Amino acid sequence: MRLSQLFARTLREAPAEAEAPSHILLLRAAFIRQLSSGIYTTLPLGVRTMRKVERIVRAEMEAAGAQEIRMPIVLPADPWKVTGRWEAYGDLLFKLTDRQGRELLLGPTHEEVVAPLVASEAPSYRDLPVNLFQIEWKYRDELRPRFGLLRVRELLMKDAYSFDRDEDGMRRSYDVMLESYRRIFDRCGLRYLVVEADPGQIGGGVNHEFIAVSEVGEDRFVACANGDYLADVEAATPRAPEPADDDAPERPLEVLETPNTPSIESLASLLGCAPGETLKCMMYAAGGRTVAVLVPGDRDVSEPKLERLFFPTPVRRLEDDDFEARGLVKGYVGPQGLPEETTILADRSVRGRRDWVTGANQLDRHVRGASTPRDFRVDRYEDLVEIREGDLCPNDGGALRIGRSIVVGHIYQLGTKYSKPLKATFVDEDGTEQPFAMACYGIGISRIMGAAAEQFHDDDGLRWPRAIAPFEVVVILANRDHGRAGAEAERVYRQLIDRGIEAAIDDREESAGVKFKDADLIGYPVQVVVGKRGIDAGTVDVKLRATGERSSPLLADAVPAILDALNTAP
Repeated sequence: MRLSQLFARTLREAPAEAEAPSHILLLRAAFIRQLSSGIYTTLPLGVRTMRKVERIVRAEMEAAGAQEIRMPIVLPADPWKVTGRWEAYGDLLFKLTDRQGRELLLGPTHEEVVAPLVASEAPSYRDLPVNLFQIEWKYRDELRPRFGLLRVRELLMKDAYSFDRDEDGMRRSYDVMLESYRRIFDRCGLRYLVVEADPGQIGGGVNHEFIAVSEVGEDRFVACANGDYLADVEAATPRAPEPADDDAPERPLEVLETPNTPSIESLASLLGCAPGETLKCMMYAAGGRTVAVLVPGDRDVSEPKLERLFFPTPVRRLEDDDFEARGLVKGYVGPQGLPEETTILADRSVRGRRDWVTGANQLDRHVRGASTPRDFRVDRYEDLVEIREGDLCPNDGGALRIGRSIVVGHIYQLGTKYSKPLKATFVDEDGTEQPFAMACYGIGISRIMGAAAEQFHDDDGLRWPRAIAPFEVVVILANRDHGRAGAEAERVYRQLIDRGIEAAIDDREESAGVKFKDADLIGYPVQVVVGKRGIDAGTVDVKLRATGERSSPLLADAVPAILDALNTAP
């Protein structure tokens, strides 16, 4: 590729809207351009990198036995209503109506499409297992897109779906794909971890995220200091505390005057108690049901964990009008005296503890000495608190540490979650109709490009891993007006092309300094400089971008030296 012909104008300054290093550098290096919030045009350099990721993904999917199809982007709403996700996804869906008044959406995922497809095309147990994948654009109406390609409204994604007779077969398919994902991210050169995860709006049981560790990542994960536990914060479960064992008599329930103390902080300050001695009673609506969630006052409710208990029914916090309609006093709610129809859930850390300070269900009043079961009931104990630094590992009690990451892949064991409501069945060996045991597997193709840019850059620009760099080598003609330098640059460039190397030649009418800066900014793994000074010395300059290591091989040995340098590139 001749850079004089490349559609790529690099930028000297970072655009004002860019925050994360990957966002800044992908814009400056002419990989992407923003069209609107969370929507980007991919320029030729970016397309080349994404195509390389796609090739790796396709090769590993096919090696795992998956077959490629293409499903539509515009989807009918009815199957989504059947599975409950039309409501569960809410405002995240791009919804539209056609001229006949039919409700449609832009697909964020395709379980509702592929399950009926397989049911119609693979009706017998003899047709199983089946594994289908596609590489297609996905859409989510993110409220606040940010960080360039890391949170967008339009995402290029590989999604795959496996179908088996039973859960044993599903787990075997899942394990094959898990190993395939490891190979994909190894080949892309990413630094990644595999963690237990929250299934979110996809649902299902066992699931794993593949995360690229990064300080700007919006996803948080926990790791045990002893190295035996990794999980997304939304799925992480701290070791449950031992139930309190206190033989002292329960304190009597005492009503306290606590004016202007709707928050835990103000209440603890007024009473001179620790926040952990108070019982927080958070109120939610789950469909038509009122739900109270009890956690110690020094902890927060993990709403993803709560949502998982009620999925696909949407869960939301009560608002001011909701409190009034239910006869509740916001900021002063306690579990005692709540109506029988209210479901009361409590975190496991509440079990066995007594003498809580909590709301009195009256304005400006709390109670001290609230204990269960004397004063209030708990319908169910669950893991409901947000994880925090220093919580104990569920495996060995080691301290948990929190880090940041970018999710680049997510796989799920779905079981019959979608096949049952969609009536996607096959005829089993005994002649009965059975729902498919499904699993699904997603990889963000465009997000991998953003994550790699985040992990592999320095102050001068990008440092692509060789496997996904837009070009492997750039030959920089430092002096266009020097005839022999031009001839040698062309020779080296042509010989690299002939040997199957993805090479570019910078033959632009720019100064050598501009070319050097652009080479660092774009991040070619190997840079080769051919100029008057080197020609006079009978050498070329070779630089390995990842390490900055340089060498000056003889002109006659230039191509073998370049290949040696390229073979050492990460």
